[in-house]
Amino acid sequence: MENLSRRRALSLGVALGLVGVAEPSKAWAWASKDSVAGAGSGADPEYVWDSATDPLMVSLLENGQVPAVNTAMKGWVNNNDALPSGLPAELRAHLQTYNKLPSWADPVKLARAADFNRRKDTYLFMLYGLGSGIMSTVIPREARSVYWSFGGADMKDRAAKTFTFGYDLSQLDAFKPTGQFIVTANKTRLVHGAVRHLLPQSPHWQAGADQTIPISVADILVTFHSLGTYVHRKMLDWKIPMSKADEEAFLHSWQVAIYLLGVPAEYIPQTWAAADAQSAQVLTPILAPTPEGLDLAEVLLGLTAEIDLGVTRGFLNEFVRYALSDQVGDWLGLRRDYAAAALVRTVWPAFILFREGLSPIAPGAFYMFDQFLRGVAMAFLNNGSSSTTTPITIPTGNRPG
Repeated sequence: MENLSRRRALSLGVALGLVGVAEPSKAWAWASKDSVAGAGSGADPEYVWDSATDPLMVSLLENGQVPAVNTAMKGWVNNNDALPSGLPAELRAHLQTYNKLPSWADPVKLARAADFNRRKDTYLFMLYGLGSGIMSTVIPREARSVYWSFGGADMKDRAAKTFTFGYDLSQLDAFKPTGQFIVTANKTRLVHGAVRHLLPQSPHWQAGADQTIPISVADILVTFHSLGTYVHRKMLDWKIPMSKADEEAFLHSWQVAIYLLGVPAEYIPQTWAAADAQSAQVLTPILAPTPEGLDLAEVLLGLTAEIDLGVTRGFLNEFVRYALSDQVGDWLGLRRDYAAAALVRTVWPAFILFREGLSPIAPGAFYMFDQFLRGVAMAFLNNGSSSTTTPITIPTGNRPG
């Protein structure tokens, strides 16, 4: 059975473009010397949460202060916005401490990452939306936590918010005073703290949970690898031109992003090689289908299919298989369309070459692919309640019913 699990992790890791798949194990073996901090305690992030945020959110929830906090924070959007008036003193003190870039953030790298995101937005939209977004539905803990938390009751809205989190990160001024990502990350950190307190009270979540408290540091690292590490690896596999400076800058933007979400520096990979090694341990071996994930995947794919632009559901299914593997496609019950599969596998590489200026000949299906990319972006962005910011509110309960 262990050999079968090992072979499954290896084959899935290869299909996803991830390298060096580790043995499926609960033991924490990643070397903290490879982190941004360069050293660490060696404590398993499976049992590390957010000691700065979690007690604060318990207090705000139990004292009934969250609705007023949500109202106060509604207009708090840009990084240079003053903290809202009317916040509880302990929350104000928390934000004064954490609502800023870490001392090791490199403004030159962040600026280059912003330009890289602008130049490669075509592929980022596709990989974040149809790659990472659908992969999240076969990450058991993430699927269950999303489904049974308050936001799971309206998955269109939840998908839009999740997508626009990455969209905020990809903006040219994401980390600048006029950008929004620092505020978005801090609001998200508060939401995580609330969910850690609320979700264990859900009997539905408890029924399938393998942990007592959700959203550990390990879980946030899994999410990072399903986004940043996966996207980086797929762009390499698809031979999308990237300089070493671009790759380092892209990683740096993610290093800063997960630090702002409360991940201690000793767990944040210093290099892409270190990220690949960590991903091989914490992400690939845990991927599996769940009832909640199957439901979420259908909602997410339906969200994209609503903006058809001449693309069939069969084409959509086959692109997901192309981006994530047939194994993931089979888990999710994505019906095969072999004509669409052949089209994706032959035209997509030609589409990349043309878009990157490496071929003067546009593939015959160029317009369909171009519209498909636009449709993916529209599907997620247009289903949010705002086209300019990520509307984030702290929950006060779990999924109704």
